[in-house]
Amino acid sequence: MLFIQYPKCTMCKRAKSWLDENKIDYTDRNIKEQNPTYDELKLWHEKSGLPLKKFFNTSGMLYKEMSLKDRLPSMSEEEQLKLLASDGMLVKRPLIITDDRVLTGFRPDEWAEALL
Repeated sequence: MLFIQYPKCTMCKRAKSWLDENKIDYTDRNIKEQNPTYDELKLWHEKSGLPLKKFFNTSGMLYKEMSLKDRLPSMSEEEQLKLLASDGMLVKRPLIITDDRVLTGFRPDEWAEALL
């Protein structure tokens, strides 16, 4: 299982603690140091079944500075994936990637149902 997070993110810290408390093995990946690639994001999006917008960090400063709330609706899926792949700070975190699912953001109930 891959756990993608940003160490300074409060929600990521909570998620990491939750994983550790529940003794769940994972590979930790810092999204700032190793941003997901276009191909990874495309695969994860397809696997997740979620709208692509769920992969954007809509509360992040970069998202707001780039006025993406207004721009995303007119962008193609390919353009959105390329944008996500350009900077890890645009990607919703934490992310959990398993063989059969992708979880965006930390919601303990959803994680418990999926991982325990």
